[in-house]
Amino acid sequence: MPDTRHLPVPDALVGERADVALARMLGLSRTRSAELADLGLVTQGFTTLGKGDRLVDGVVTVELPDARAAVPEPPVPGGLRVLYEDDDVAVIDKPVGVAAHASPGWTGPTVVGALASAGVTLASSGAAERQGIVHRLDVGTSGLMVVAKSDAAYSVLKRAFKERTVEKIYHAVAQGHLDPTAGTIDAPIARHPSSDYKFAVVEGGRPSITHYEVLEMFPSASLVEIHLETGRTHQIRVHMAAMRHVLAGDLTYGADPVLAQRLGLTRQWLHARELAFEHPTRGGEVRVTSEYPEDLASALEVLRG
Repeated sequence: MPDTRHLPVPDALVGERADVALARMLGLSRTRSAELADLGLVTQGFTTLGKGDRLVDGVVTVELPDARAAVPEPPVPGGLRVLYEDDDVAVIDKPVGVAAHASPGWTGPTVVGALASAGVTLASSGAAERQGIVHRLDVGTSGLMVVAKSDAAYSVLKRAFKERTVEKIYHAVAQGHLDPTAGTIDAPIARHPSSDYKFAVVEGGRPSITHYEVLEMFPSASLVEIHLETGRTHQIRVHMAAMRHVLAGDLTYGADPVLAQRLGLTRQWLHARELAFEHPTRGGEVRVTSEYPEDLASALEVLRG
């Protein structure tokens, strides 16, 4: 069912373009607001507004389609656990093999789809295919994600991630022994110059900062705790590879396939272990910890054995 919004036009937005005004009023991207107008879903009085039409004083009506129920998705392997939930947010434990949201070329399960199937309603803010999503984990990375259930929470959490006030702690197994055993990697990241599906440390790339500390050493690898200051795509994988300590099982970035096979890994050993943030509406800290999934725990036992 579509979500119908009747929005009084603030004085400051009278005379503004419809796409610009809706982006501000609903907390949507300007692109998404323009899409709604192009679909004929924005009206004022008896007039359907195009994205470039100007708002007048009064009320604008917007139909927000429920895109989450439009396309059935395959079930999430092993399920998707909700570890914390209230009226504004949910913290979920994402299994490997699940994308945060739908994207071109991805036909597998998503966090958005799995939550919709479980009856968890997400915020309407954000592009249609990723409503409620305020940050992401790679398909091949397991662990904690927070999603917004209310529009107010969406706005506050997006700002918190942008301002780097969310604490994100990962555990990873890196090949070899890191020296020094604790430190900071400050190296810009951009798309790999010769491989579209990879990223790399590239001069002029986006600033990227990773703090790490070795927790445990094995003959061929190290268990590392990582605090992300920034959140670039593949950041941990790229920074570890740049230090010549590729994550175990990360064949994309040059991991040893023999070690991966010995550990039974079919993906990188990387897990979003702990997440902490200030509650977006009532204040106070929310802190959640996730246990290692079976494949990563089994690989650790082999290393310790």
